[in-house]
Amino acid sequence: MSQNTTLHFIEDTVTIGGIYTVIQTKARLTSEEWGENYFLVGPYVESNVRTQVELIEPTNPVLKRTIDKMNASGCKVYFGRWLIEGSPYVILIDVAFTAWSLDTWKSELWDLCDIGVPWFDREANDAVLFGFLTVWLLGEYAAQCDEPPHIVAHFHEWLAGLGLVLCRQRQLPVATVFTTHATLLGRYLCAGNVDFYNKLADFNVEKEAGDRQIYHRYCLERAAAHCAHVFTTVSQITAIEAEHLLKRKPDIVTPNGLNVKKFSAVHEFQNLHAQSKNRIQEFVRGHFYGHMDFNLDKCLFLFIAGRYEFSNKGADIFLEALARLNYLLRVNHSDVTVIAFFIMPARTNNFNVETLKGQAVRKQLWDTAQTVKERFGKKLYESLLVGQLPDVSKMLDKEDFTIMKRAIFATQRQCQPPVCTHNMLEDSSDPILNCVRRIGLFNSSSDRVKIIFHPEFLSSTSPLLPMDYEEFVRGCHLGVFPSYYEPWGYTPAECTVMGIPSISTNLSGFGCFMEEHIADPSAYGIYILDRRFRGVDESCNQLTSFLFQFCKQSRRQRIIQRNRTERLSDLLDWRYLGRYYISARHMALAKAFPDTFMYELQEPTSASGFRYPRPASVPPSPALSRHSSPHHSEAEDNDDERYDEDLEAEKDRVNIRQPYTLPFKNKSSAVHGANGITDGVTSEKN
Repeated sequence: MSQNTTLHFIEDTVTIGGIYTVIQTKARLTSEEWGENYFLVGPYVESNVRTQVELIEPTNPVLKRTIDKMNASGCKVYFGRWLIEGSPYVILIDVAFTAWSLDTWKSELWDLCDIGVPWFDREANDAVLFGFLTVWLLGEYAAQCDEPPHIVAHFHEWLAGLGLVLCRQRQLPVATVFTTHATLLGRYLCAGNVDFYNKLADFNVEKEAGDRQIYHRYCLERAAAHCAHVFTTVSQITAIEAEHLLKRKPDIVTPNGLNVKKFSAVHEFQNLHAQSKNRIQEFVRGHFYGHMDFNLDKCLFLFIAGRYEFSNKGADIFLEALARLNYLLRVNHSDVTVIAFFIMPARTNNFNVETLKGQAVRKQLWDTAQTVKERFGKKLYESLLVGQLPDVSKMLDKEDFTIMKRAIFATQRQCQPPVCTHNMLEDSSDPILNCVRRIGLFNSSSDRVKIIFHPEFLSSTSPLLPMDYEEFVRGCHLGVFPSYYEPWGYTPAECTVMGIPSISTNLSGFGCFMEEHIADPSAYGIYILDRRFRGVDESCNQLTSFLFQFCKQSRRQRIIQRNRTERLSDLLDWRYLGRYYISARHMALAKAFPDTFMYELQEPTSASGFRYPRPASVPPSPALSRHSSPHHSEAEDNDDERYDEDLEAEKDRVNIRQPYTLPFKNKSSAVHGANGITDGVTSEKN
């Protein structure tokens, strides 16, 4: 090979959740950086390959010989392009096809690392198979190269980590990077309702892992963290967690980004918000038919979305805050109505009949209105044709009134609008429904806060709420994510790039990142809830205060805030955050191949490159020693005088700079790049 090729492994192109988003969105930027030398590696899942991958023959002769050799030796390895932005190459390994080697490889793992994997843990068994197949691929690739290769391998999560450990044990020419997006033990501990962050230094990690029957998984994760040339994690809060639980301080923090698409018209996202909001309002009209005793124009849509982890995701504290908000809105005689959506997939057997009926009634009312309108229009047309002004009293006849009376009669309903849109399989033990029963928010007419629990992922093909997730988020006014355990937090990040304000916490990576880079986050629509240094009740009161202050904003104040929120999207663009990953790879190359590559270590400041000051039009917070809320003035004309959108936007654009210059030097002009780059991801299958 004339120049070193780069092999970039992402150890699973079929992951779910936030890690899937990391790999998918980062692929375009990494493809631009490495070109034809960038490869993703993951397990072969036929159902996903049919719709997401175009299988082709390898164009790289070394890689073609490698794959042919492995297939001739009893493996099934596929090559193709992943049909996403950037169209990166993917190498997919059929793990099940080599299951006959499982016992042999598990025995080898025990001999090498003293890690035993129980037979009943299918996920860990797949991790063993995938790890050995990955190192087989890397080793075979290195052997097929005409010149000594330089390979960078980036592994994500413990499921991909065994391949890294074996690379180091077999002394392959591979510079390794390991990223944990959330420690395995941390997830289990937080699920057990322990005072996690205040007791981090006190945990007996081996005992805790053993008590939860995940000791073998913990060992795989810890081994990968310690064997990697460079160990990274996604946020400062997770770095603290990893240092205590995995016993190694991360070398660099690699925040997660998104591919931000800017509109040519500055306020186009505001128009999209209005369009999506109208679609949500249509759903609300059907869901609350017979009980539409509130003004939709003064209705705020809040939402929480993600995995159904009741405490970790903060659904518990959100529900309690909604109950307190309901009380505040009622005693203050507010004309604002809050509708809170819970988008958290749970076990159901079908749609709720009453919910489906509501949408059918709404459609019937619309059809009735169209029928009467056509009849009215025809009479008006005929009257104008003969040159007469219509007699309004004769425009609607008895038949029209009969049609309308029948439609109104059909909207009568004896029961309250349902809280849950589906029939739950475990209704009596469901955490959200039980909490709703405890706080007594049943969507009654007297409640100013309504709750809709949608236990299913959103889809544009749904007969109930036909919207995809992005469209739904754009139509809401506020995302609420008071998570207790959230290593990064893609949901508030997605809100930000769409110009939707959000509530996060100082225990989430996103919240910590924003606190570091914005002088007054809440002025930009990023509310940071303190869950680290306050008790649950104090945090709940703070969340209630955030929600109540948001409800007091005028429409213009919300528009100004959305403009500011959308301007923060540059902070979360891979164009800026991707360089942290670049730095990690360069650091690994310098450690693995010191004679060829050199990396001058320097410690970037926590907020270097980015700093958003307090907007000039937002006065200091008057009352409480917490983050300020946007100015609440009854005279909106004053806001017009103080607020200059173009001036603020220009100042904010100046604040976006390169985080820091990469101190990377190539000692040899003959070596153009690395001969393999691997970016590994967890093997959670769809």
